[in-house]
Parts: sequence; C-alpha cells; structure tokens
Amino acid sequence: MNVGLLYLLLLKATVTSFAGMGSLPQIEHDFVDTHHLVTSDQVSQAVLVGRSTPGPIGAYVVAVGYFAGGWPGAIAGLLAMITPAAAAIPLLITIERWVHRPRVRAAVDAVVIASAVLLVTSGISLAVDAWVVISKLVISDL
Repeated sequence: MNVGLLYLLLLKATVTSFAGMGSLPQIEHDFVDTHHLVTSDQVSQAVLVGRSTPGPIGAYVVAVGYFAGGWPGAIAGLLAMITPAAAAIPLLITIERWVHRPRVRAAVDAVVIASAVLLVTSGISLAVDAWVVISKLVISDL
C-alpha cells in the first residue's frame, strides 16, 4: 500500500468527521469495503486500542494505519490525525473575519450538522455490532 494514499484516505476520514469516532464509518467504507486493506475485526481492534490508551479518542486512526501499512502506515495515521487540528488555527482566524456573512455562517452550521450525523451513524454501527455480539453470547449460554 502506498503510504501517501494511506495518508490521504485517513486524512479524508479525519477531516470529514471533526470528532473522535465520527470518522469510523468513512474508515470502514474505505479500508474494509472499498480497498480491502484491513478486516472489520482489525478495525474493531483498532478502536479498542484507541479507546484503551490515553490520549484523544480518535487515536484509533493510528492503529488502522498500522494494520494497513505497518510502521509507515502508523506514521501516516498520526499525521492524518493531527493535520486537521494544525489546519484549524489559520482556518478559525479566517472564519472569524468572515463569520458575519450569511453564506459563511451557513457553511459553518453545515459542518457542525454533518459531524453530528457522522457521530450518530458511527454510534448506530457500534450499537448494532454490540447487539450481535451480546445476542451470540446469550444464545450460546442457552
């Protein structure tokens, strides 16, 4: 896997989410369904690693990068995780100058709504997976 492409795929997921777990549906789509770089179990393991280690919630992106491309993939994941935050400072300064304009305000509102929708979809996906696992455990105990 090309490390540059890996970085761009992870960057696409982190830029479009603006929240820790919000990038999960995009990562599953790109890495599991489209490019077959990792399995669904590896994504679950990455989320477990990201949630059990100290630091930001979105740190699972680094683990996904590692599963897809080894250590260079982990570095690409780290860079993809921090790029939106580093780009946000100049963007916020620019938005502050123009936020009084209706179109800019509408664009900011659209980004907030889109990130909320991504969080809800990832929560539903995790809930369905948890329900399947719990139901399998209950059925196996019967």
